Amino acid sequence: MTKADLVERVTAQISRTAGPMISKKDCARVVDAFLEAVKESLQHQENIEVRGFGTFKIRSRKTRMARNPRTGSPVEVSARPVPVFKPSKELRALVAGVEVSDLHDTEFSEAE
Repeated sequence: MTKADLVERVTAQISRTAGPMISKKDCARVVDAFLEAVKESLQHQENIEVRGFGTFKIRSRKTRMARNPRTGSPVEVSARPVPVFKPSKELRALVAGVEVSDLHDTEFSEAE
């Protein structure tokens, strides 16, 4: 799905629920503003939690050794912050096609 597809779906959803009150151009501005707010928050090392969807976080990667694929020589990759996304239980259950309570039961039985 591209950003244009996302704008199309959001515009269609708003039209179904609230009527044709928002243009596609305005909806594109809202989607752009949301994505920009997420990027700025992550840039300032802030976590973003969207209930029922997931959490965007910054994690620190440690310094590690890697290999140059052409020469095979070892190369040191420096430590750096990376953005990560952790889906909520509801989103994981939706993708898996199970109820949230079923997912909760599965987590406990795997831990035993």
